[in-house]
Amino acid sequence: MRITFLMVGKTDFPFVSDGVSIYEKRLRHYVNYDHIEIPELKGVSSLSPAQIKEKEGVLILKYIKESDKMILLDEKGNKYTSAGWAKHLEKEMATSSRNMVFVVGGAYGFSPAVYQRSDSMISFSDMTFSHQIIRLFFAEQLYRAFTIIKGEPYHNE
Repeated sequence: MRITFLMVGKTDFPFVSDGVSIYEKRLRHYVNYDHIEIPELKGVSSLSPAQIKEKEGVLILKYIKESDKMILLDEKGNKYTSAGWAKHLEKEMATSSRNMVFVVGGAYGFSPAVYQRSDSMISFSDMTFSHQIIRLFFAEQLYRAFTIIKGEPYHNE
């Protein structure tokens, strides 16, 4: 099994990319992991948010194989505690051989086609976070989940 983190665009914040890199290095100890950054669309000032989402959706779906389990990071998704998320992830990994692809969309979210293809959605809060900062939150929570699964002392309850 492989876990891929698919993101639209690059982050403008060095602290986000530095933080994500720290957790990604740690994650590779636990799982076959990689990330993909889809280049941001150019010349979109004349496009509506719906048109931007459609174009980004086409790019996102190019990276998704039919056999992949596609999980969107979306404010409308299921919410978990860190321990609950670890338990859910452990169950998913034990009962499925499908590669898991976690997806962060662009500033306007996802197109209907991406929602339709997705297998599930997770949310980190009732609050809305930028598509850039959520990268760091996700990387840290994925790492935390693996330390919980392995019974390591990173997570305190």
